[in-house]
Amino acid sequence: MNTDNLQIQIKTFFGLEPVLAEEIKKLGGRNVEIKNRAVNCEGDLGFLYKINYSARTALKILVPIHEFKAFNQHQFYDRLLKVSWEDFLDVDQTFAIDATVNSETFKHSQFMTLKMKDAIVDYFQDKFKKRPSIETKDPDIKFHLHIDRELVTISLDSSGDPLFKRGYRKEQGQAPINEVLASGMLQIAGWDGKGNFLDPMCGSGTLLIEAAMIAMDLPAQIFRKKFAFQNWKNYDAELFTKIKEVRINRIKEFEGKIVGYDIDARMLNAARMNIEAAEMEEVIEVKKQNFFDSEKELFPLLIVFNPPYDERISINDDDFYKKIGDTFKTGYPNTLAWLISSDLEAVKKVGLRPSRKVKLFNGKLETRFLQYEMYEGTKKVHKIENN
Repeated sequence: MNTDNLQIQIKTFFGLEPVLAEEIKKLGGRNVEIKNRAVNCEGDLGFLYKINYSARTALKILVPIHEFKAFNQHQFYDRLLKVSWEDFLDVDQTFAIDATVNSETFKHSQFMTLKMKDAIVDYFQDKFKKRPSIETKDPDIKFHLHIDRELVTISLDSSGDPLFKRGYRKEQGQAPINEVLASGMLQIAGWDGKGNFLDPMCGSGTLLIEAAMIAMDLPAQIFRKKFAFQNWKNYDAELFTKIKEVRINRIKEFEGKIVGYDIDARMLNAARMNIEAAEMEEVIEVKKQNFFDSEKELFPLLIVFNPPYDERISINDDDFYKKIGDTFKTGYPNTLAWLISSDLEAVKKVGLRPSRKVKLFNGKLETRFLQYEMYEGTKKVHKIENN
């Protein structure tokens, strides 16, 4: 593996590709290219460590190590036997394989995963008279198998656990938002830590914590204990320590306020536990407050929130979204607000025309991330409504 010029593929959620591409460019990625739910780029080993540690909208970071074409299962198995697996895996290490298959020839990802496992084990048995073990939960080395029609790509997963697992979530509510999605939403909304931030329906606090991490330039994985690349043969512990030190030295003070409201005391307790785990008690304030009875207290202010919607939590949608719009209009003049929802009909009851719409997925739910601009004075409000 040429560690000076690695080909790197970074996975993300649909709709966050441009945000991730921007992050990767800022972190020093070369030849950054947007793909479907992914960004490709080039960089050295240090860059690979840096993006695992710092990229907020990355889900997993893969390094392709082998590519070939196969037109049937026998060919697939035979080609895999020609890979020098000992370059990536020791016989006494454990390994796992995850797979993405899009092919008429190879229809079942589980079956192809088993064939690849057999090829690796048979290779070691034949060459060393010993075999590495499979460990699905916490393997030393994680391979990713991607089959697109007859093109097979084998990659090393440099991350291990998905990168949305930041390490601060101790408690979660009924419908928590994924950390990567939360960070992507904040970046789309333009949150850069200047001014103040409000999540008026904060649940277990994910948006609040991600907003604080952006505001303080805290590395996304500052709480993570381990990455898969630390088990690689070419792992450079000294280099990784240096990279972490440089990123930690960039952490800055945050002058504004980050506030969360919720009406559910249990949710507020969960949020406080997560905020404490993220060591953010001095940065984030949460309080029991009904957003519909609230008024703007912070200037300037950005609102981003994930109201309950669709199959996750039952609410009276029409009335609920109408109340959101009424509260925006009466209580939050001269404010920029964003909300995410999968209920595209009910969200029309907000009564304000969104100035931006971004298609995102929250799990399997197709959603819209909507921007509303509130202006002071009824004339402007009516103008927006009637456009």
